[in-house]
Amino acid sequence: MTKAHPTRAERQMQFLYGLRSRGVTDGRVLTAMEKTDRALFVKGHFADRAYDDMPLPIACGQTISQPSVVGLMTQELQIQPRDKVLEVGTGSGYQAVILSHLARRVYTVDRHRRLMTEAQAVFKALDITNLTAFTADGSFGLPEQAPFDRILVTAAAEDPPGPLLAQLKVGGIMVLPVGQSNAVQTLIRVTRNETGFDYEEIRPVRFVPLLEGLGKD
Repeated sequence: MTKAHPTRAERQMQFLYGLRSRGVTDGRVLTAMEKTDRALFVKGHFADRAYDDMPLPIACGQTISQPSVVGLMTQELQIQPRDKVLEVGTGSGYQAVILSHLARRVYTVDRHRRLMTEAQAVFKALDITNLTAFTADGSFGLPEQAPFDRILVTAAAEDPPGPLLAQLKVGGIMVLPVGQSNAVQTLIRVTRNETGFDYEEIRPVRFVPLLEGLGKD
C-alpha cells in the first residue's frame, strides 16, 4: 500500500515544527511565517521543495533563503508593531511579506528589475498595503525614507555599509551577513546607541554578495 502524500496543511505543520526545532521561537515571527506561504515564491522545477528548509535558486542568479535562516534573521530584528523597516535585497519577496506582517511600514529594494517585477506581482495578489518596493542600488539604502527603526540586509558585505548605518535610528537594529568570501560569512546584529554602534555575532551563514549598481537582467 503506497503512502499518501502529505496534505498542504500537514506540510505546513511540519514546516512550522522544523522552524521551532531550529531556534525560531518568537510567537509573532512564527505566526507571520505561517501566514506567508513559501510556495507562492518558489517556481518551476523547485516548486515541490517549497516547504523544505533549504535555500533554492530563483531568477538572476539569486536564491530564496532557507526558512529557518529567514526566521532567525527576522527574530533577531525584534520588530515592534509601529516600526518602519528597510529590507535590502527583495529577491523573491518572501522575506518582505513576512516583515509586512510584523511592522507598520516596510520598504524593500532590489537591484534586479526582473525580480522586483515578479515580487510586486505577488505583493499585489496578496493585497499587501504596507509594503513599498523599489528597483534600486540597495547598498545606498533609501535616504529619502530614512531613518529606519530596523534594517535587514539579505546579501553579504565585507562590512556594514556606511549609508545603511547612517539611516538607522538611535535604538534601531540592523541584521546582516558580513564576510569577505562566499564560504565564510557571519550573521551579525548592529544596534545603534547614542554614541555609536554595538556589534554582536549571531551565527555562520552563506549569502550572495551585496553588489553596487543595478543588475543586468
